Amino acid sequence: MSFINRLRLGFAVGVAKTVTAGVRGLRLGAASVLPGEVARRIYPNLLPLLFQQAKQGVILVVGTNGKTTTSLLLRKILEDGGFRVAHNETGANLINGLVTALLEDTSLIGQLDIDYAILEVDENILPLVLRDCRPRLILGLNLFRDQLDRYGEVDTISQRWKTAIAPLPPETAIVLNADDPTLSYLGQNLTQKVLFFGLSEPQLYLEALPHAVDSIYCPNCGHSLNYQGVYLSHLGDYDCPACGFKKSQPAIDSKEWGQILIGVYNKYNTLAAGLVAKELGINSEVITKAIQNFRAAFGRAEELTVEGKHVRILLSKNPVGMNETLRAVTQIKEAGKSSTTLIVLNDRTPDGTDVSWIWDADTEKLASMGGTIIVSGDRVYDMALRIQYSQPELKAEKNGLNLVVEENLEDAIATALKTTPADETLHIIPTYSAMLEVRELLTGRKIL
Repeated sequence: MSFINRLRLGFAVGVAKTVTAGVRGLRLGAASVLPGEVARRIYPNLLPLLFQQAKQGVILVVGTNGKTTTSLLLRKILEDGGFRVAHNETGANLINGLVTALLEDTSLIGQLDIDYAILEVDENILPLVLRDCRPRLILGLNLFRDQLDRYGEVDTISQRWKTAIAPLPPETAIVLNADDPTLSYLGQNLTQKVLFFGLSEPQLYLEALPHAVDSIYCPNCGHSLNYQGVYLSHLGDYDCPACGFKKSQPAIDSKEWGQILIGVYNKYNTLAAGLVAKELGINSEVITKAIQNFRAAFGRAEELTVEGKHVRILLSKNPVGMNETLRAVTQIKEAGKSSTTLIVLNDRTPDGTDVSWIWDADTEKLASMGGTIIVSGDRVYDMALRIQYSQPELKAEKNGLNLVVEENLEDAIATALKTTPADETLHIIPTYSAMLEVRELLTGRKIL
């Protein structure tokens, strides 16, 4: 590197760290994006330079749901194993967020002393990241419809992934969800080393195929898949009666490490993190202990105590995520441990501006169980209408449902806390930007 480039690099890093200190010092946020944006403008080739300095390699975590929880769990496992890790823990998963996360651990001259970089990557920018990175491992969690106004259908994204991954060397490890037909098929057609994870627990099957299901046709021939059962959305045990395509064989037993977080979706996250750690040579005892001592990422089944009340925040930003959240909440309600639910729906850029997906969310069971449901957010009346239509033949007052519509989020949270008994849990179900607002109000600190 020339002397001029060294000066430019040092200047970029210095400015980024100054921006970080300023934003945090003024309590304007976590400075998870802006420092990277500024640094890249000064030194455009910063990202590949940082990637190269991860001694043991870069791990990319991609997929529609579960990226933040899985990458945070994997980070804990690796750190418990004695490794130094850089990680975009706030979930800022576009290019500027990746740069910011790596700059956090650099010296003033741009040197990065880490073993691994674990980076949650937005599913739509994986091809862009791979232009600058030859990762040691890519973890693909799932592909669901998410913000169709931005991303398109799952087949489109899968094809982009395949095209981007194809040039990578054979020794690059690819870890994929066998229960997702699209990812299973992708893995069966890659030349790299591919490992699969998945469930083999029929007792967890849903009673019927959910309404919000994205990929029930064979990715090889287009024929309808034959499902023995589904665990969530289109994830399950399947085969194609027409061409013989079938679910790939998982590399580990789905009960190997147990789980600490609620929900079937977190069982997948736990399996994925554990398998990646195992592939990296981490001892099984270290993996198990890390899983059992893990605490949720912000907004992802995160638990807080507010005004003496137990609060659990469950980010839900698409039909599948919402359905699995509702599934977990209704199970808790059935046990008599929760009577109040706050749903916050926004339609900002991070959420996706099209909120029609709420009509693919199965809110009927939650509404039929009664209790208090409070709705708020930018699209509060859309959400209220969805809840109202969840019981078209049953009047809410006869079912014991108390639907509260509150435009002001601060007032909605106050009402939710007030109506939650001391021995129960308040469940807050927000979209992404709503989750940031909720956390700021509850903790007094912004994330971004």
